[in-house]
Amino acid sequence: MPTVIVRWIVLSAPMWAATAGVQAQGPAASAESRLLAPPLSWFEAWMEETGEKTPDFASMKSWADLPPLLRFEDGLPVRTTEDWGRRRAELRRLLCDGILGHVPEEIPALAKAEIVRTDKLAGGARREVRLTYATRTTTVPEVAITIELQVPDGTGPFPVFMTQSTHRRVGLIGLARGYLVCVYPGGDGNDQGDKFAEAYPKADWGRLTRRAWLASRVLDYLVTLPEVRKDQIALTGHSRNGKQTMIAAALDERFTAVVSSSSGTGGDSPFRFVSETAFEESVEFMSRQQGTADWFHPRIRMFTGREDKLPTDIHALAALIAPRFCLLSTACNDDVTTTFAVERNYVANREVYRLLGKPEALRIRWREGSHEWNAQDAESYFDWFDRAFGRNAFEFPEQLFHAFDWSEWKAKQVSASLSPPTGQDARQTVLWALGEPPASGIDPGGTYSREVAHESALMGRDDGKPKEVTRLAISFGHNVRGDLFYRTNIKDPMPCVIWLHPYSFSSGYTGGYMLGPRIHNSLAQKGYAVLAFDQLGFGRRLAEGRDFYGRYPRWSKLGKMVADVRAAVDFLTGKGGPAGPGQSGIELPPTDPGRIFCVGYSLGGTVALYSAALDDRITGIASFAGFTPMRTDTDAKPTGGLRRLWEWHGLIPRLGLFHGRERELPYDCEDLLAMIAPRPCLIVSPIHDREASLSDITACVAKARAWWESKGAPAALTHLTPDDYNRFQGEQQQTVADWLKQSK
Repeated sequence: MPTVIVRWIVLSAPMWAATAGVQAQGPAASAESRLLAPPLSWFEAWMEETGEKTPDFASMKSWADLPPLLRFEDGLPVRTTEDWGRRRAELRRLLCDGILGHVPEEIPALAKAEIVRTDKLAGGARREVRLTYATRTTTVPEVAITIELQVPDGTGPFPVFMTQSTHRRVGLIGLARGYLVCVYPGGDGNDQGDKFAEAYPKADWGRLTRRAWLASRVLDYLVTLPEVRKDQIALTGHSRNGKQTMIAAALDERFTAVVSSSSGTGGDSPFRFVSETAFEESVEFMSRQQGTADWFHPRIRMFTGREDKLPTDIHALAALIAPRFCLLSTACNDDVTTTFAVERNYVANREVYRLLGKPEALRIRWREGSHEWNAQDAESYFDWFDRAFGRNAFEFPEQLFHAFDWSEWKAKQVSASLSPPTGQDARQTVLWALGEPPASGIDPGGTYSREVAHESALMGRDDGKPKEVTRLAISFGHNVRGDLFYRTNIKDPMPCVIWLHPYSFSSGYTGGYMLGPRIHNSLAQKGYAVLAFDQLGFGRRLAEGRDFYGRYPRWSKLGKMVADVRAAVDFLTGKGGPAGPGQSGIELPPTDPGRIFCVGYSLGGTVALYSAALDDRITGIASFAGFTPMRTDTDAKPTGGLRRLWEWHGLIPRLGLFHGRERELPYDCEDLLAMIAPRPCLIVSPIHDREASLSDITACVAKARAWWESKGAPAALTHLTPDDYNRFQGEQQQTVADWLKQSK
């Protein structure tokens, strides 16, 4: 690891430690205070050298959703712009204490600026400038860096566009658009900010914060130039440079317009919503990898599996930028983020911008594709800057994928449908909750309308696939695209597995940042035929989820997800009926239609539970972190309550009819488990799952087990409670494989 990590020290006790109390890490630490992240040598060395203590998580407030921006730490609301000034100071302190680290208290003076080279460019001139700063330290009395300026022809003054050396070619677009371009050395391959680390060894900043601070030091020089419009300073960066762009603008108000391009976790995506439960770039992943571990302050690793305990999240960056112009640009299938996380960030900050009277200064720009960006994207960023600076009136309309207005949904319902059926069995009650599906025929499926090659490459469908495993692209049900993974050298009928992914909005079933193999590959290698597909509203079906309730106002998203699983069973059992004219059938590898299992994680675990309850053709299910009982999942619970299902994700809107009176729900998870009996069922509930209550799940399983005993199959209901947090990696996949082996 870079040596700067182990030299970080605590400049002051963090606010959350001072208010919540701390406990030492070690064997005697309680379950609520010990760290959940796997041990790392550099992190343990840092804790020992600095004397850092682990927070007493048990005494800290949980925020399942983003901590409110317009509320002080003491709970009082922020009502005025004067209130906001004080709240802004709180947020900055919390961000620096727990996530960003602290910049030096002293700003080095700009001692010298030398133009060391000048070249002619088409439409302007290029200057290479050497800047020398007086740090006034005995070890490193001065620091020199080199920047590049691209200055348009004319007298100016010009608006300024700043970016990192990684994105120099984007600067050429800026020059063509009439911007004075500054390329500063704050990116991979040219990080001259490291020089300041030697000059200020007591600063405990993360690498990205240091690069952001470097941008401010370069700005110290730019504002002295007569060619510069000091009130029109634009800044952008892509990926990790997008993160530092947000940090720079949050800490320095002289940046008047910013674009954060695919900044992902720690940039436009709050840590709460890009954890391992979303198969995205999590706190644990980022703080473990050698190339990323020093991006933020080491304290962030303490919140692995406890992201809900962060007193503030990275959404505070956009709040500190308000009311200046801020564009969050992200791609719909970018595997470093999730569209849901970006939207939660945007919606939370929209209230801040409204309070400050500039709601139009904050927008999301959605791009097609994955993490890449191109000339059109860069041009649109200058459109944003032109709009911010009054140079042109380009439109940036508000577009959201996950917004769900429950009251609007309710107004479209028939009053009779808003009450559950009385005197009916659990099955009828569950069907009522899932809504009214449209009448529809079934089809055997085939290869027609399957995912095309370039889309499969975009989504990484073949990533990590062993050479002995084949991927067969198919289409089934209502034109749902899927893939069947299997080994071609197996002649006997293979048991089937339907893989149901978690809340991985951008990457769908493939997943982004994961340890070890992907489960559809690992199970296929072990001899299973694995059918995997993006569920409604995820991956390549993102827009389908956005438009769902406009098309089917009386159905539910979860109802559609279950219908897709049942269509997958139709496909695997060959029960879809004859192919219609012009439709291509498909020759499947040898599979056993009498052995079809559903394996689901997080959201997928919920879908598996409902699917098996309603379709007895499913042989059994494995549900990892797939549910918490609903009648006890109130707003008072740290999970965020039942509203996650009926409001946040709009999965089962009819559950919202019982908001505040969850005890009156007509069915619960033990009823679903009872409906599955006596088929094999594996329930895995991590002890430290921030989205569930282990005691409630244990009680639920106990109730269901009594029913299973009445069916004579208590042993078929397995409940595991690993001493772990909510994740699905190699170890959890092995648990699935072991269970399937004994169940098939």
